[in-house]
Parts: sequence; C-alpha cells; structure tokens
Amino acid sequence: MFKSVSKPLPDLKDWRFTVDQWGIAWAEFDRDGESQNSLGRRPLEELGQIVEKVEEGARARDIRGLVIASGKERGFIVGADIRELAELGTEMDVIENLRPVTALFDRIERLSVPVVCAINGFCLGGGLELALACHYRIATRDTSTKLGFPEVKLGIFPGFNGTARAIRQAGAPSAMTAMLTGKMYSASAARAMGLVDELVQSRGTLLWAARKAVLRKRKAKPAGYAKAVLSMWPARGLLANRMRAETKKKVREDHYPAPFRLIDLFERYGGNEEALKAAETRAFAPLMVSDQSRNLRRVFWLSELLKGQAPKRFGWKPLRVHVIGAGTMGADIAGWCVARGMQATLQDLSAEQIEKGIAAQGKLFARKFKTKAQRDAAKARLIADPNGDGLARADVVIEAIVERLDVKQQLLKEIEPKLKKDALLATNTSSLMIEDIAAGLPDPGRLIGLHFFNPVALMPLVEVVRGEQSREDEVKRGAAFVAAIDKFPLITKSVPGFLVNRVLTPYMFGAMVRLEQGEDKERIDEAARTFGMPMGPIELADSVGLDVCAHVAKILGSSSEGSQLDRLVASGKLGKKSGQGFYEWKDGKPVKSDRSFSKAELERLGRELVEPMIAEAQKCLDDQVVENADLVDAGVIFGTGFAPFRGGPLHYQATHGGGAPERAAAE
Repeated sequence: MFKSVSKPLPDLKDWRFTVDQWGIAWAEFDRDGESQNSLGRRPLEELGQIVEKVEEGARARDIRGLVIASGKERGFIVGADIRELAELGTEMDVIENLRPVTALFDRIERLSVPVVCAINGFCLGGGLELALACHYRIATRDTSTKLGFPEVKLGIFPGFNGTARAIRQAGAPSAMTAMLTGKMYSASAARAMGLVDELVQSRGTLLWAARKAVLRKRKAKPAGYAKAVLSMWPARGLLANRMRAETKKKVREDHYPAPFRLIDLFERYGGNEEALKAAETRAFAPLMVSDQSRNLRRVFWLSELLKGQAPKRFGWKPLRVHVIGAGTMGADIAGWCVARGMQATLQDLSAEQIEKGIAAQGKLFARKFKTKAQRDAAKARLIADPNGDGLARADVVIEAIVERLDVKQQLLKEIEPKLKKDALLATNTSSLMIEDIAAGLPDPGRLIGLHFFNPVALMPLVEVVRGEQSREDEVKRGAAFVAAIDKFPLITKSVPGFLVNRVLTPYMFGAMVRLEQGEDKERIDEAARTFGMPMGPIELADSVGLDVCAHVAKILGSSSEGSQLDRLVASGKLGKKSGQGFYEWKDGKPVKSDRSFSKAELERLGRELVEPMIAEAQKCLDDQVVENADLVDAGVIFGTGFAPFRGGPLHYQATHGGGAPERAAAE
C-alpha cells in the first residue's frame, strides 16, 4: 500500500481505509476471521461508511479518487454471504435487504471522483456486481483470477443490479451467457467481454496501475452500438427466444426456474437500464425464497462439507501418480491427474491398450488447455510405462484392473514391496471389500480405496474407502490427494458397494423389476427425469454396461438370475458399448420414440422410483457408512446426480412427510 497521510474510520473491522499523499482513498476489504471475502451485512455497512467519507472528501477536494481492493493475499470477493441469505424467510425480507445494497452500489457509481476496482483472484457474484458499480476495473492475468456470476447454480440470478450493469458493459449476448451458465472466466476473457478494462501481470503491479487510473481519471466504455442494438426491440425478443430454446436443452423450467426468469426479465426490460434494475429486485425475491434455491444453496454447503473431508495444511504433496490398468477408468484417472498438473505413468499388460488409453486423453487435454504448448506439455507428463518403472518414484499408486478379487490380490502383493515407503497405495474397486483385497499384503494397513466414477472428467466425487485395516494417516492422505486433483473426497466405510453403488443399485434394479412386470422402459426413464434425475435408470444401466450391473448386483447380494438383464448379458447385448441393451444405441444415444406421457402419472411414478434409493440411503446412515446424514446426501448428489434442487435423498425424505433422517448412534 502507498504511504498513508490520514487514517479515518479506524474502527472498521472488515475494511482498511486510508488516504494517501496523492489524495487517493484506498478501501481494502479483509473480512475479519474469514479466509475469503464475502459480502455480508457488516462489510456492506462499513463500505457505506467509506463511501460517505469519500463523498465528504470529494466535496472538500481532499479526496481525488477511490480504489477498492482486497486485503487477502489471494481472492477479491467470492460473492454474497450465503449464510446470511438463508435467514431471509419472505419475499419482503429479501426486498428490504436488497434495497440498501443496490442504493449503496448506486452511490458508488455516482461518486464524483474516479472509482477503480483492483481485482486479483476470485471476483464472483456480488463481488463482480460491486466491481461493475465502479468506474474502471483492473485485473491481474494470474491464473487464479476468475470472474463470473455463479448465482444461477444457487437457483437465483444477480440481485445487486448486476444484470443491468453487465449488459451495459458487455452487451446482452455475452452478459446473459455469463449469467445463464454461471461460468467463470479468466481475466483475459473478461477483458474481451468488456467486464474488465485493463490487465496487469501481477498483484504487485495492480495497485500502481489502479493509482495511475485514478490520477488519469479513466472510465470504462460501455458496449459498442453493435452489441447495444441487441438489447433493443425487436432484436431483444429474437435473442430472448434463442436463449430460452438453448436453456431448455439443458434444464427443465419446473426444476430450475431462475434462468428462465432471467430471460423473461431481459426480454421485457432489457432496453431500459433503470427499469431493468427495479424489475430485477422484484423478480429476484421469489426465487430467493423458493424451495429450489434453498436446496441448491444447501448443495453448495454440502460441497464445502466434502472439501472439509480433506485435512487442511497437510504436509504431504503428491506430484507423481502411477496407474495400473489402462482401460477406460485407469486411463481416464491418469489423464485427469495430468490435467491437474501432475505427472502420471500408465501401466498395462498390453502396450497397445496403453497407447489407446493415452490417445483417448486428447479430448480432455483439448478442453482443459487452450494452447498447443500447454497440450504438448500435458501429453509429455502422461507416460506409457509397460514395465512399471514409475512404481518406485510414484507418490500415489492406483490399481484399476479387472474387478476380480484374486487378480487384484496377486497384483498388489507383487507391487507393494517396490513402492516408496511413503507412497499411497489405493485400489479403484467399485464394490469389493478393501480388507479382502489387502489380505495378502505384507503391510495391509497402507491400502485404501479410491473409487472414481465414470466419466472421471465429469463426476466430481471420489469415495475414499477406509478398510478395517487401513491406517488413519493413509485415509487422510487419500482425501488430500483427491482434493489435490480438484475432486470432492467422501470418506466411507468398506462395505459392499460403499455408499454410492449401494444406494444406486436398489434404484436401478427396482426399475428393472417394473420392466419385468410390463412397465414401459421409456415411461420409467421419463418419470425419473421428471423427478429430476439426470438420466433414467434403464438408460443408466445401458450406459454403465449391463454386464457391470449384473456383476455389482451379485456382489451386493441382489440376484438377477433369469431376468431380462441376465438374458441380455448372455446374448452379448451389454448396452451402449455393444450398441444394444434395453435400448438400441446409435451415435452414442438411445433410440427412443416421441411418445408423451401424463405429467401427473410421471410425477407419481418418479417419486415411487426413488423410494428404494431413499430407503437404502437411510440404511447407509444407520450403518454409519459415512459420518452423518449430510454426507449421505452429499455423496448421493455428487455421485449419482440425485436431483440437486431437492437437496439430497434424506433431506427430501425429511421435507416431504417422511420425518427427519435418523442420526447414527455415534452422533
């Protein structure tokens, strides 16, 4: 910070406010007791005091500008404090809490002196709305600097007049896309959109650039005419229709109303900034108090709970991973580790399979890395290793071979003596008991399970499975590794199917029983989607592989003998991978009719389909497969895609007449 010549407002708790020798006021946000900055009542009240001080200084000509920055080493503002949002019970509560914030941001925008926002790290939601209320925005090119409006993922949209300001600065197509998708953008991408005005290389030069911008009275330019015309009628109506059609391809309006209400808002008021601001508050309030938003905010909290499964400030940092088994799962695990910055060696009995597995990661690298140099560097970190030379150097060794106990036991017995003393040893088994696999090891206490889900790149959860023999330190290191590759760790007990497959199997096989009884497969799948599942259970079985389903059912004690499932497997009809299962598959999609079904019947059937899943989730809680009901809900949501807007199976049970989930005795 620059030399301070005065220290007004010394009683602030969440902000530091000073005026330097050039008459520039500096407001540094450093929320007391928090690792990240979020906009809660006290920080906003204190910001109001700062703005009042700047107004006074501007009138007296003692202050010639204001810079708003973060006092945190990394991160600007991650958004509004969702803990406080949960306290708002009615639409009027929401409106009364929004009005002073929008009034404050208007005051910032109306300040007679330049207001510069200095951004480093995450600038999301309400943080970006505050930035847009400033006159000029400077951001660092650091890879940690990300800007965006994630509110739609919480069942709402920007509520501090960010809708109108984003459209003004970036134009309707770019601004609406950002708000409808919840995507986070790099500083460079945000600059190209018009949400940022200037880029600097580092945090060290950020404040100097902000000072210069104040002294030169720089001000952001709104979107040009070519973009602005799309907010005018009739272009606005055509654009709204297109956005509505694209959104319908991704989500259902009855499940996720927020993006549709945002489009309605833009279509009606997008040509009038002040009218849009006023309407934004009115449209925001009912969404904020809706069940969908409450449950989606719960899902966000559950994701933070899962992150907490990994130990903080853990000294062990894995850099090299060795994966044995270059099939789809093994290769994808190795590829994902590489995409997160690690080196991975991939071993298999077949050199051809290794090369096939490595080649398959090209699509992942193309999505994750923008430049050819980055993609080439990633490819260089994914190393074919048919002889297992990487075993001795690896920090993490993951077995991902065929799901046969005897084969896994033999392999792990052979490789365990070759590992570094502090290497983490894990199996990617989907259903076998960890203690059974570890039975023949010289040191069975070092083995844990790391159960990834397919497709690895898309599924955020990894079950960290604690066997009866597993040492606690190994479990902690497993969770730390999962967090290091940007996945959610869920520590589970070693039981058949662990948590996710144990809960998922009754759901899928219950649907298959209905199929045996004459229920239409398309009706079953559509009913599940009507409930909110990402895919129906019959289509899911085909996607997983019917041979895999039959194998898991056997392990979990569910017999499929004599069923249609067994008949299909026996005839080589394994689902998507063979082109024929319960459905015929073409171009990677199941062939379905265009029949429609009664909505009321679909809703009834959907509720019935998930009942076995909910019942099994309760049993998992009773058996303490995981520590508590919230972790059960988190695991099922992030491991199966259970309708997020319903808040998890046990939460759904508790809020729909089933009573609160019974807590395990240990709680």
